[in-house]
Formats: sequence, structure tokens, C-alpha cells
Amino acid sequence: MAPAAANYYSHPSTTASHPQKQRGYRVCDTCGAVENPTIQKFRLCGGCMTTQYCSPECQKSHWPSHKVICQHTAAQMSGAKQQPVGAAYPDENLVKYLRKFTSTHSSLLGWAGFQALQLKRMPSNIRQNCLLIELGYNPHAESLFRFTVSRTHIVPRSYVTDNDPLVGADIERREERCRRAGGIGTLVVLVQCGGISQVMPVEVDPPAKISWDQREDWAEVLQHFVASGRTDFKPISTTARG
Repeated sequence: MAPAAANYYSHPSTTASHPQKQRGYRVCDTCGAVENPTIQKFRLCGGCMTTQYCSPECQKSHWPSHKVICQHTAAQMSGAKQQPVGAAYPDENLVKYLRKFTSTHSSLLGWAGFQALQLKRMPSNIRQNCLLIELGYNPHAESLFRFTVSRTHIVPRSYVTDNDPLVGADIERREERCRRAGGIGTLVVLVQCGGISQVMPVEVDPPAKISWDQREDWAEVLQHFVASGRTDFKPISTTARG
């Protein structure tokens, strides 16, 4: 079977020298508008880096309800930055690097989570499990080569929601919004490196609207694109829509 990426065999150097940044599926947290990057790019909240808005007006109006989870996330990141450099915290900038990694590879990570949980065949898995991705760190001068994928695990979603009730409540809020819009819910991808973790929630359309095949080589493809420093992942689609 061919790899689950239309550009799997592209030469890594072409994308490492001139990276084409991915943009995952983004929904305005205030009005529910879906991003169309060719017309207007949404902005991420600078505090939590997981909430997006279509305009400054939507961001401002959402702040009273977003404030608690945003400040909670920012406080966790600030606390991690103050930890002494060692085995668990190999670099004082690890928090910033991990946030950038998650944002840069959002499309790849969301696709890997969709495949790992087999949501094409079993949409109900989205509420039961999440994908945990463990990264290895390398203090490389090039930001795209600072991480490698060490291991991946399917873990209960309670691994995330029970350990941090505020994050769990935010995921549940996204879940309800996604379902009201006709989606199947919120996919949770947890990215970890040393003692730092980043939760990436992804609101997922119904499988009938997603053209990807179910793939078993998702972990290999994930490792390949991350290790190659590539940000141009393009999943193979079985319909003209993709």
C-alpha cells in the first residue's frame, strides 16, 4: 500500500528550506465561523494557543468566558518555564518550542489522531480515547528539527480531563459546540516532551464529510514528516473533494 500522504516521497530539503506552514481546521470560538485561509486567516489566542478567533471583535467579546481557562493554561506554562533545566526539562525554552511544534504540525497531528482512534469506522471512540504523542528533544539550531516522535499511545480521554478539570471543561464545551454544528465531537491529541505537555483539541466533522481512508500506517507517516522537518503534509483523498 502506498504511504498515506500524497507527497510522502518529496525531497525533505525542499520543504525544510522553504517551509509551507500547515493550517489545521479552525473554528471561531465566538461565532462558530469556519476559517477560509485564502480569504481571511484566523488568529490564535496568544495566552493558550488553542483558541482561535475570526476577528478582534470576537476575541474581545469572548474574553470574559475564556479568561479562566486562558490564564490557567498560561500559568501552567509559566510554571514549567521556571523549572530547573534537567532530564525532565532539557531546555528553558521547551514550553515555547512545544507550543510552536503543535501549531506548526496541527494538520498532521489532527490527521494522526483521527486515524489512531479509527474515527472513520468508530466515531464514538472520540469520547472514549485520545492520542498521546511522546516526543524526543534535540537542541537543533533549526526549529523544525528540534523534535522527533519517540512513542505514540492510545489512552483514555480521562487521562487528560480528570487530571485537569478546567481543561476537561473546555474540551466538553468544544464538544457540545461541535455536535450542535453536526460534527462528531472533539478529538484530543496530547503532545508531551519531558515534563511538558500540550493539549490540542480538534473539532471533527462527520466521517461522511471526510475523504480520508482509514490508515494503519499513521504512526510511520507521523514520524517521517516530523523527523524530516516537514510541514507540508497532504493526506491522500479518495474523492474529488480532497
